[in-house]
Amino acid sequence: MPAVSSAAGLLALLDEPSDDLKQHALSHLNKVVHDYWFQISGSIGSVEALYEDDDFPHRELAALVASKVFYHLGELDDALSYALGAGPLFEVEEQSEYVGTLVARCLDRYFELRVKGEGEGPIDPRLTAIVERMLDKCLSSGQYEQAIGVALESRRLDWLEAACLRAPAGGERVRVLKYALRVCQQLIVNREFRQQVLRLVIRLYETVDSPDWVDICQCLMFLDDAPEVARILSRLLQGSEDDELLAYQVAFDLVENELQSFLLAVAARLDVGGGAGAAAAEGTAAAMETDAAAAGAPAAEGGAAAAAAAAEGGVGAEGAAAAGGSSSPYAGRLAKLKDILSGKTPIALYLDFLYRHNHADLAVLKGIKGSVDARVSVCHSATIAANALAHAGTSVDSFLRSNLEWLAKATNWAKFSATASLGVIHRGHLAQGRALMAPYLPRAGAAAAAAGGGGGSPFSEGGALYALGLIYANHGQDVRPFLLESLRGTSNEVTQHGACLGLGLAALGTDDEEAVEDVKNVLYSDSAVAGEAAGLALGLLCCGSGGERVTAEALAYAHDTQHEKIIRGIALGLALMQYGREEAAEPLIEQMTRDADPIIRYGGMYVIGMAYRGTDNNGAVQKLLSFAVSDVADDVRRAAVLCLGFVLMNVPQQCPRIVALLAESFNPHVRYGAAMAVGLACGGTGLREAVGLLEPMLSDPVDFVRQGALIAMALVLMQQPEARVAPFRKRLDKFIGEKHEEVMCKMGAIIAAGLLDAGGRNATLGLRSRSGYFRRTSVVGLAMFTQYWYWYPLLYFVSLAFQPSALIALNSDLKMPKMTFACNCKPSTFAYPPPLTAEVKETKSKVPTAILSTTAKAAERQRKKAAEKEKAAGGAAPGDAEAGKAAAESKPAEGGDKMDTDDAAAATAAAKKEPAEPSTHTLENPARVVPGQVRFVALPASGRWLPLRRDTPLGIVVMRDTQPGEPVEMVAGAAAGGA
Repeated sequence: MPAVSSAAGLLALLDEPSDDLKQHALSHLNKVVHDYWFQISGSIGSVEALYEDDDFPHRELAALVASKVFYHLGELDDALSYALGAGPLFEVEEQSEYVGTLVARCLDRYFELRVKGEGEGPIDPRLTAIVERMLDKCLSSGQYEQAIGVALESRRLDWLEAACLRAPAGGERVRVLKYALRVCQQLIVNREFRQQVLRLVIRLYETVDSPDWVDICQCLMFLDDAPEVARILSRLLQGSEDDELLAYQVAFDLVENELQSFLLAVAARLDVGGGAGAAAAEGTAAAMETDAAAAGAPAAEGGAAAAAAAAEGGVGAEGAAAAGGSSSPYAGRLAKLKDILSGKTPIALYLDFLYRHNHADLAVLKGIKGSVDARVSVCHSATIAANALAHAGTSVDSFLRSNLEWLAKATNWAKFSATASLGVIHRGHLAQGRALMAPYLPRAGAAAAAAGGGGGSPFSEGGALYALGLIYANHGQDVRPFLLESLRGTSNEVTQHGACLGLGLAALGTDDEEAVEDVKNVLYSDSAVAGEAAGLALGLLCCGSGGERVTAEALAYAHDTQHEKIIRGIALGLALMQYGREEAAEPLIEQMTRDADPIIRYGGMYVIGMAYRGTDNNGAVQKLLSFAVSDVADDVRRAAVLCLGFVLMNVPQQCPRIVALLAESFNPHVRYGAAMAVGLACGGTGLREAVGLLEPMLSDPVDFVRQGALIAMALVLMQQPEARVAPFRKRLDKFIGEKHEEVMCKMGAIIAAGLLDAGGRNATLGLRSRSGYFRRTSVVGLAMFTQYWYWYPLLYFVSLAFQPSALIALNSDLKMPKMTFACNCKPSTFAYPPPLTAEVKETKSKVPTAILSTTAKAAERQRKKAAEKEKAAGGAAPGDAEAGKAAAESKPAEGGDKMDTDDAAAATAAAKKEPAEPSTHTLENPARVVPGQVRFVALPASGRWLPLRRDTPLGIVVMRDTQPGEPVEMVAGAAAGGA
């Protein structure tokens, strides 16, 4: 075609009566439309008329020209409408900006209509046709990830199935299914559709040759399909030795998600091959419990207790295996599997790790104790809490033992908190937890209480019941009867308070009807202290279940009672009930956020945060931001901003950006909420954006904002390299040691010091399990922890979010073989911080007085005058010697500089002679692996011990022995004895 300088001639042909001339004009206009669209736009009516003429045979060509003109005019909806009318002439494979833009618009429009559903009317089949052509293009070119993305965005399960099945069988199909599963976890907003996708992925997984049972069981867990998980585990136990190891690995990964009720349901459905095996396993378990009760002295030393628990984890499984062996190998395997599912084995392993690797620095705690006034109850209690957090799960209580007189200054509720702190220190001590707390617990339960109590203080008794809940959190089937008995057998509101919290923790998320009824009886007693704990306990017991009947009753009671503490307890309890329910929680969210009572609205913010935790849901974020800037109550605004942290947990890098403006608000409550939101969302990540946002808030003029910033900064910097943490530690020392610092700020600094050293410097904030799902206990623990604003004892809930930074390798007997892991970084990068050295008072040598040039000149003048006087007098002046000496001292400055330079050069040379730090090192099993270190650590690819699957080198990993006949050297048990 010859080059044209104008489209006017072609446009004139559109008015000709001949269809052939019109077709000729349209075909040439289509070729030059991108150059002369501005001319064609003047006659666009003629082109549109041709498309709308049903008798014109080339309507599709006219639609294509019109579409391109509207595209250049910026009217993308009209351009898409005409592109659909162009039918096959609109080539989706064409590589041009026009086609790319319209295809993207087409996909967006289709996704939008699919999400809205059929209520908007049927979707244009031409739109569907273009999307299907795009899907076929992706599949034919092997771009399966893009095809899966299109299928999931458009909510078409048939397309998703087709995309997965089109992938080549074998490793490629498994990879595609893993991608679909990961996208489903992280990006699908709608809960109902997510569950449909999970069911489809499970069905497709089972069609591959070697399905990934770990992923399948994770999916089934979140579909609450306990019978199917039990069936898979039972089948694996009956298979080869590798299948047995895989069953153990599946169980360990399921336990990490901390859904107690589901694990109990799976264990109940696992049956032993024969009755003898079952009886033997039960007899072994009973004997273990008897031994533990007999061995545990009330004031057992922390180290001995940890060693006993560690031994219990291995011996219990081994003993059950031996007992079941007389019946069948399956019985022994099943006993070990049930020990894992009940939490006994993993908790004992972590307890042993935390005791073995405890590096908490007592000098830090002694420094805090010496810096704060014991008469200030807030700082005294904060120091006790910092000790508990620093030794969480280690069983080491030596600081408390060596400061009993100081500890005795805690009275009333401070005594309640101090007793509860033991629960944090001994957390996970399932074997001897009750024996450890025996001196403080109500004596003989209901009987003693009915007879006038056991003689102990109700504050220490209540604190001990709360501590018992912390020890057995999420694994409390053994202490549940005792806690129920203690709750029923007392009318003291303080003891009831502790019993409710303990029961809620021990039976977390079990929906235990008997416990719910007992807690409701306490709630309806209308006692402010006991009622608040009862409201919280209801939420803990029914966590994530929704509990419609309980919700309705509790909300009605919240409107009836006059006690603000009870209303607040119920409001937060309702939020915990809606954990992870997403859209299903919307009716309650609407009801609570529109309530006239600000405390109920405060609870409504937490309902949004809990229901949409870690979903990054746009609607939830918008609601919270709206309340953060518009509500009349400061508490509600603070909670709205804080709960952004829960919603954005899955995208921590976005949280600082979203709350950046709120962090500069005129309202201190909003600023506090922004700081805590960043701390919750970015906990343990060390994100530089988070640290940058919190840094200026440490100097905020309002004390409680500084407190929030200190705690948030500690959460963010947990388990980060000491090079980054050291400056913050120095600031904490300054805050704690400053005599005139506000008490609120000092408290924040003390708690922050405890958080930085959490779990003996071996624990981080574990929001997600290794499989990528959120750990319910962690999120619930953080939500309860934020309530310390109103009630300090709730501080200890933060320990539920601690996850040991451990890599533990096990063999088929669930014992730790001696082995090493390669770490491709310098040993000092992630090493423990050096211990704090005691300050030695020494007399500092006086620095020689600097002599200025003017002084030297003055001394010289004085010397000359003295010499002149001497000449005049004919003798020596007495001051001549001193003056000469002063001048001599002032002169060798230049030589001194030279000497300093020589010393520096010598020091540099000496430093060069020191051996350079190696760039790699090895870690012994069990190893401390902090989150930032994971990418440098590699599981062995060759050698005797190999992992079942190449996975994240973190947590408990079951290893396969490639030399089963050779002797195995095991890791020695933790040393018994004092802490």
